[in-house]
Order: sequence, then structure tokens, then C-alpha cells
Amino acid sequence: MSVPDYMQCAEDHQTLLVVVQPIGIVPEESFFRIYKRISAVSQVNVRDSQRVLYIRYRHHYPPENNEWGDFQTHRKVVGLITITDCSSAKDWPQTFEKFHLHKELYGATLYDSRLFVFGLQGEIAEQPRTDVAFYPSYDECETVEKRIEDFIESLFIVLESKRLDRATDKSGDKIPLLCVPFEKKDFVGLDTDSRHYKKRCQGRMRKHVGDLCLQAGMLQDSLVHYHMAVELLRSVNDFLWLGAALEGLCSASVIYHYPGGTGGKVGSRRAQGGSLSAEAGNRHRPGALTSNGINADTSAEIGRAKNCLSPEDIIDKYKEAISYYGKYKNAGVIELEACVKAVRVLAIQKRSMEASEFLQNAVYINLRQLSEEEKIQRYSILSELYERIGFHRKSAFFKRIAAMQCAAPSIPEPGWRACYKLLLETLPGYSLSLDPKDFSKGTHRGWAAVQMRLLHELVYASRRMGNPALCVRHLSFLLQTMLDFLSDQEKKDVTQSLESYTAKCPGTMEYITLPDGLKLPPVPFTKLPIVRSVKLLNLPTSLRPHKVKSLLGQNVSTKSPFIYSPIIAHSRGEERSKKIEFQWVQGDVCEVQLMVYNPMPFELRVENMGLLTTGVEFESLPAALSLPAESGLYPVTLVGVPQTTGQITVNGYHTSVFGVFSDCLLDNLPGVKTSGCTVEVIPALPRLQISTSLPRSAHTLQPSSGDEISTNVSVQLYNGETQQLIIKLENIGAEPLEKLEVTAKTVNTKEKLYGDFLTWKLEDTLSQFPLKPGKIATLTVNIKVKLDFSCQENLLQDLSDDGISVSGLPLYSPFRQVVKPRVETKPINPQESSKAGDFSHVKTLEAILNFKYSGGPGNVEGYYRNLSLGLHVEVEPSVFFTRVSTLPATSTRQCHLLLDVFNSTEHELTISARNNEDLILHAGECQRMAIQVDKFNFESFPESPTDGTQFANAKQLEEERQQAKGLEINSKLDICWKIPSLKREGEASVEGVLNQLVLEHLQLAPLQWDILVDGQLCDSDIVVNCKVGDPVPLQVKLTNWSKHSVGPFALTVMPYQDYQNGVRNYELQDAITFVGSNTFYIDSVKPTKDSVYFGALLFLYTGDFYLNIKFHEDNCSRELPLSWFCLPSVHIRATEPVVQTKL
Repeated sequence: MSVPDYMQCAEDHQTLLVVVQPIGIVPEESFFRIYKRISAVSQVNVRDSQRVLYIRYRHHYPPENNEWGDFQTHRKVVGLITITDCSSAKDWPQTFEKFHLHKELYGATLYDSRLFVFGLQGEIAEQPRTDVAFYPSYDECETVEKRIEDFIESLFIVLESKRLDRATDKSGDKIPLLCVPFEKKDFVGLDTDSRHYKKRCQGRMRKHVGDLCLQAGMLQDSLVHYHMAVELLRSVNDFLWLGAALEGLCSASVIYHYPGGTGGKVGSRRAQGGSLSAEAGNRHRPGALTSNGINADTSAEIGRAKNCLSPEDIIDKYKEAISYYGKYKNAGVIELEACVKAVRVLAIQKRSMEASEFLQNAVYINLRQLSEEEKIQRYSILSELYERIGFHRKSAFFKRIAAMQCAAPSIPEPGWRACYKLLLETLPGYSLSLDPKDFSKGTHRGWAAVQMRLLHELVYASRRMGNPALCVRHLSFLLQTMLDFLSDQEKKDVTQSLESYTAKCPGTMEYITLPDGLKLPPVPFTKLPIVRSVKLLNLPTSLRPHKVKSLLGQNVSTKSPFIYSPIIAHSRGEERSKKIEFQWVQGDVCEVQLMVYNPMPFELRVENMGLLTTGVEFESLPAALSLPAESGLYPVTLVGVPQTTGQITVNGYHTSVFGVFSDCLLDNLPGVKTSGCTVEVIPALPRLQISTSLPRSAHTLQPSSGDEISTNVSVQLYNGETQQLIIKLENIGAEPLEKLEVTAKTVNTKEKLYGDFLTWKLEDTLSQFPLKPGKIATLTVNIKVKLDFSCQENLLQDLSDDGISVSGLPLYSPFRQVVKPRVETKPINPQESSKAGDFSHVKTLEAILNFKYSGGPGNVEGYYRNLSLGLHVEVEPSVFFTRVSTLPATSTRQCHLLLDVFNSTEHELTISARNNEDLILHAGECQRMAIQVDKFNFESFPESPTDGTQFANAKQLEEERQQAKGLEINSKLDICWKIPSLKREGEASVEGVLNQLVLEHLQLAPLQWDILVDGQLCDSDIVVNCKVGDPVPLQVKLTNWSKHSVGPFALTVMPYQDYQNGVRNYELQDAITFVGSNTFYIDSVKPTKDSVYFGALLFLYTGDFYLNIKFHEDNCSRELPLSWFCLPSVHIRATEPVVQTKL
């Protein structure tokens, strides 16, 4: 026997072999449809008996195998069923002749045969025949199964007769010697009468009868015959047949122990399993209930259990039988099939290691020269058996050999599809799957070198199949999953191959469905490049949205009435871990930063890299990058524009590498660090861009709040100078700009500012709103720098020491004297010395203009944006007031303010005040200017902390009062300077210059004295004219502007004449007389009240007269300052009366 049946199992020993074959030209589909119906009748219950007959059908069986039918009867073809097409009566004789020729192939062993004729109708078809069945067509053959059952019963009759004939002991007859084909020539010339020969004949016949009993459903009898055969054959050392007897004994025992079968095909033996399992369940209970009632005779059951081998003995007998088979070269097929049967039994017993020994023996059994198809079948069965015993890698090994055999060079037309299919089946054995997700978790499983070899073979098979998409998919999988195990040269080779394939068929993220229904998942390149972290970036500071604060706190949740709930807190914590605090804005470019690196030993070009998002319509703006070889961590920023509002989640990114398009999801990247991937997209807001008339600054402001300044500008001004800053506001967004608020804040300065540093009128700008996209509005900001114009004490000391007079002589070398102060006047603290007198250094002022704006849908939702403009101002000194003093004026309500002005610039400078002539100062020159000013009433300013509660203490209150006084005085002086050569001008402020003494001199006394002569107010240089001889009315009016009552007072009027040479004549009793008393008595005057006292003078001579009013010293006048009793001087000119002449 040369053709092994690898599908054989132990229970096949009880089956009858029936061959079903077509005659003539029969459609393959029709043949197998009938064959399927025939093979469904695989077991038949014998009438009037409890026995079951099992049938094994084959549509192809080598006749040479039939010659081994005496050795093992289940190999003998006992039934033949032929199927043919015959449409006319003319073809019938020829068809029937072919049927007889087919019977002759198996004629020596056939018990019975049948011919099924399809398509023939008429007289011939109506003739009743037992061996021929006629059917009109393949669809009209309802009685096929019944015919098969009848056919099997006829086989049973023949089988039973043969069994009875052979089992009967005919001692008088000579027992024939049963032989296998290769033994016949060896037995020629043997002594047939020897005892040894007769025992051999008896043993072989016993074994043959055991086979027949097993086929006839008599398991107990078969066991008995097998045991007898073993004893007889062992005694004569007939090893080949002894092995067969042992194998028969094993098969019968397997059928008894495992009624479900060992072949793994449950469907074919379900009825057998059901019937025998019930029998097996009752086999140890004498008198148990059987299908035919009470089994009173339990001897058969007891005998069967006694003769049956145990599961362990079955394997031992199989080993013994196989060892006997191994002694015969021509019994290789029998030995191989026995190994396969033993393995199937061991698989059920879960004895994998012993099963592997049988399989290893089967591998080394040498058969004749096998065809390629037989080799494929052999290796496939070995693979299947190894799989059944749990040797997955060994199974994959033989499956791969079978696959390679499909494409052997000796085959004219290699079966690459079959090769590819078998290769796919080997993947699980090598811990390999075609899903890349299985390789993203934990450590690598399996042997990487073998896996790479297998993947390369899949790629090659795919190419030979003419399927480039499969090549790309498998190469992508190889590169993605085996990257860590590839050498540098292998990486280059694989990527070059991949690029050549993708040039014809680009790699996609679609599933590839194979003809057998298997779907290959897509392979995203998550390692090309490798991403280590993903971070959603906030918008630039100038574009970040801010929410208008509501009356409720930002942290108060309105969803729950409880202040705190651990459930809510826990859920919020989980949400916070994924959701990000900042927001993105609809229509604005948003950024996501990835930290990537290139693991390849060459430059990696990544094309079409963009973001994958869900939740909001998102326009991803793809990027292309080139990463150097083994680059290390490299930042990559991916951008996109959200088109709608809501929650957006960044799920991953997409790339195109080596022609393969990949969608890489973050959930499939366990090594990626992220601080959250969900962010809120708020409605669209306008975008404001500012440009100014000033140059950009190299100084970048760093505000303490951490806000970012979008634009910085700088300007250089002289102290006191004012300059306009023109700011252009351009709406570069897509939404109208509807709201604008401007605020200013001075930062990083220790200098004291006087007045408003930055001022603007927003109404003119807002009149241009709403500002449509692309439109420009302007805002004018006035920059006014007023620092301290006073000169420090060190400078004043230097000036006086160098003999600078109050008349304002030119300063000989101001810079040398200021920079190098006197040693004896230098402060101990060097920090103070660097500041003292440092008037020539440039001061710096910095401020931030903040633009808060909104518009569009974002404004409706309560969002706005901030844009900041940094302003850097360098202030150079213009003029200094080195000394300030006062002189009284002719009027009690005026005084002269004396200012020593120093020009600290390098240019000629003119300085002027209100109602004064311009004073010209050369560079480094100091001169005095006198300004006549009206005294001021400061009583309206707060005097006590109760009136100014916003001040921390009395010292702050006093400073604030003094500053207010200086501001009022400065507004009246209107001191300005000009530099004609530079065409620049500004103002000079005395706010920080005036000391307390000067302020007192410039303040109006709280007691206001008014003197009227003849109804005319006397003050300053006013001269009152009167006539000699006429009484002149004199009024003294006192107004109390203090907060307390004053008086009573007594004052005396004393007239005199001034000779303008320092001599005054008070002896004027003959020139002036008083009408009444020359002493006035004034009662107490309450605050804000006044009191008027009247008198009269009579001038007797002409001339210029003056009135000197003196106060009487008493307790009331002593308590008040002398400055409160400054009365104006009175100048009266007495003239002759006009004489009227009568004509």
C-alpha cells in the first residue's frame, strides 16, 4: 500500500468502505450534491438487532490499497455506487457496460454495487432492477437515501454470512493463509503441514474474524478474537499480523472507551455517541435497563469489560504494534496511519508529550517518492495533529512547510494562493497576528526573527499573487511591529521595498477582505515617527478669550444645591484630568504640540501630518516635516481651525510616511503623555491688530501679572514734554468689533509722576464702531511726562559753595560739580550718593495700555479679548529749579515768586511764565526769574484725617494737601520751556519744588481786610483823589475765612507823608483831622462772616498822604500770626477844590 489515509482514526476499523464514483461525463456540482446526500447515510440500525452498521464513503480510492483488505478489512472496498448521466436509450448499453468495467476494479472484494442513472426515462427505466436506480433528474430523486439504506442492508447480509462462515470452527477444513501483497512470494515453497504454519494461519484468521465482528457491530466478540489472535501470532513471531491484531484490539477498546470518536468530527458520529454513551453508562450495572428492556444476562457486559484494554494499555499496545510495523519496509503506510490513530487517542487523553513522540516517529517514516500534493497533505495533517495536542509552534512549523511546498519549483503552476492561505494559518503558532493592536501592549511575544521571516514570505506570496495592496499591508505591519528588531540595513531595505509598492498602490486605512472572508485590519505607523507627548496649546495671550465675571462666583456650581458632594467632586476630578481649563475660539488657528523622534537611521520625511478630532467640525491644516536620523525628541506643532462651537476632543493624528496613510489614535499609544485632550470651543470673536506712530522698542516689558505684551514702542521725551501717540486699531478678524475699553497702568517705575501720564478721548474712536472686518479706527493718546523739577540738596550745596549768587550768574561747570560732589557732604550710603544730584541721567517710565474688546457671537456669550501695548519712555531732564523763594508785592494779595532756573540740556532754552517775558538760558546756565502771582486760598483742602479718610495717616494727608496746593499754584503760573533748535517745548512744574514756607507765603491770610476810601477800594498802587475841605468817608471791612471766631480787635489809623528818602512825617495834626475817633473797635467775627466799620477824614492841605493802620496788642491779636494782620496801604492825594467863576 502506497497511499496513506491521514484522516483515519481508530473507530474507522468498524466501518464498511463504500466507493462512490461517476461514470461518463457528470457535472461536478451535481455529483457532489448526490454524494453529499449519500454520505449522510453513515450509520444504519440493523433490523431485528441492536447492532449498528457504520459506513465510510470515499469518492476516490486507489485500487492498490484494496489489496490490503485481508490485512485490515476496513481497507477493503465492499460497496460500489456509481452515478451517471444517460439521456437516451441508445446510450444505455454503453453506460451499463461501463458500470461492469468499474465493478471489475474492485470485483474481488465487492459485496454489492449500485448504479444511479439520471435523465433516462421510458421503457428501460420502468424495468424493475435491484442494482440500478433510475431518476428523471438530479432534482427529482427523493428515494436516494432509502435506496442507500437498502444497499447497506444487503452489504450487512454478505458481511454477516462471511463472519459466520469464517468464525465457525471447521477443524476438518484447512484454514487458508491470509497474506499481504508483498508476502505472497515469500511463502512459496513453505511446508503447509507444519505446526508453525497452521498456527500462523489460525492467528491471522482469528484476527480477520475479529475485524469482521467489529464491522458487524459485535464489539465483545471482536475483543475475544483479537486476544486469541495476539496469543497465536505472538507464539509464531508473526510480527506484521501481530501488530495488526494489537491495533485491532486498540481500536475496539477505543470504540468502547470513547463512544464520541477520536476524529474530531462530532456530526458523523452523533447518533453513535448517543447510543453508546447510554450503553457505556449502564455497563457497570448488572440488570440495568437497556433499549430492549431488562438485560438479565450481564455476562456479555462483564466479558467486554474484561477483554477491553484500559486507556493506558491502549497506548502501550499502539506502541508495540507500531514497533512491529517498523520491522517491515513495505508496511510504512500502515505504520504511519497507526501513529496518526494513536495521536488522536492521546489528544483526547490530553497526553501531549506522548502524542508528540508518536508524531515525531511519523515524521521519519519513509514512504515511496511522494508527489507534491501528497507532501502538502502530509505536512498539513501533521500540523493539524500538533495543533490538537497543543504544540502550536510545531504545528505552525509544518503548516509553513506545507505552504512552501505549494510553491515548490518542481510544480509547473505554483499555487501561490494556497501558499498564502496556509501561511496565514501559521501566524497564531508563532504568536503572530495581523492586528497591530496586539503588539502595542506589554512585551513582545514570540521569536522576532521567525516572525519577520514569515512576514517576508507573506509579502512575497502576495506579490506573486498579483496583489500589491496585500504587499503594502504586510510590509507596513512588518515595519510597525518589528521595528525594534530590524537592523539599520534591514530598515533601509524594508522602507525601499515599501516605497516601491506604494508607488503603485498607496497604503490606506481601509480593511482588506480576503476571498475566504478574513479581514486584515489597517496598520497605522505609530512608530514613524514615535510620539512621546501631546499637548494642546493655549491661544496667544492677545487672542485668549476671557469670560465676563458674573455676580455669582466662577466656582459656584448651579447644577447642585449642595455645597459639597464627594460624588460630584470625584466626577469633576476625572473630568478635569481630561478637559483643559482654557478655551479655543471658533475660526481661530489652534495649535497642538507633539514631541516626536525619528527611530530610523536615515532622514524621515513625514507628509500630510494633521490632527484627528471629534465633537466639533474641525479644519485640519496638514504639515510636512523632515526629521533627521535618530533625531531625539523634536517638537512638532500641528494646527487647525475649529469651524463650530462645542466640545472638541483631539483623538490622534494622521500621517503619510513611505506612501502609507496612517490614522494614529492616542488610545492606541500607551506611552504617550498628555495633560488632556478635550477643550471647549467658544463662539467667534473679532481680532484686533494695533500699529502706532512710534517706533518699536527693543525693551520688552515684563509686567508682574505675567501678561504678555503684544507690541512694545518707545519714545524719548524731555521732562515736561507732551507728545501724541496715534494708535491704529485694525479689525483683522471675520467678526465686527463692537465693544472697546482702554485702560492704562504704569509699571516698573520708582519715579514720582505729576499729573496724568497718559490721557485719551475714547468717544471719538467709539463713534467709528462697530468696526467691520478689514476696517481701521484711530485712537489718540497724549503722553505727558512731568517728573520732579527740583534739584536735590547736594546740587544746591555745590552751587552755593561755588559762589553762585541769587542774581543767577552763569554756572561755570555744572556737570563736573554735580557728578563729583564734595567729600564732606557725601552721604555714608553709596546707594544714596549715586542718586543724590543725579539730575543729568535719563529716567525711564513704562506703562501698559490695555485694550479690552469684543464683538460677534462671542460678545453675545459674554467673552472678550485683551490686547496690550507696552510703552517705554526715556525722560531726559529739561530744566531744574535750584532755589525757590518769595518777596512781598505792593499788594497784600500778591507776592513775587523767585525761581532759580537751571538749563540741564545741551541746547539753548527759553522759559516763560504767564504774563512774563521769556528768559533765555544757554546750555548749563542758571538764572533767576521773578513771577508776580496772586495769593491763593487753600482753605478748601482737607486739614484733618476725618475729612480725608482715604489717607492712611496724617503724614499722607499732609503730603496730599501739599501736592494739591502745588498743582493749583502750577496751573496759575503756566511755566513753559522751549528749545528752538529742536522745535520742542514743554512745561515746567513747581509741584515738587515748593516747600512749606513758600506755600505759607503764597497763601491768602484767613482774615481779609478791605479798606475803602470815598467808596474806592485801596490796594497796591491805587491812588484815591479827594478835595481839600471835603470830608472823605473811610471804611474798614473784616471778613473771617478761618474756621474759628476772631476778635475783638482795636486798631488806630495814623496818617503820614513819605518824603521818598527814608523819612516819614507823622506830625500832621494841622493837615488832617478825623471826623470822630481815629481808633476803630471791632467786635468778634464768626467764621465766613464780615464786619464793616466807618469813619471820615478831612484834609486841610493839598498833598500825597498815606494811612498807616496799627493794631493794639492784646490777648486776641497775640494768639494769631502776624501774617493775618496785613492791611493794604492807603494812598490819598488831596487837591484844591475847583473854583467855579461866574460870568
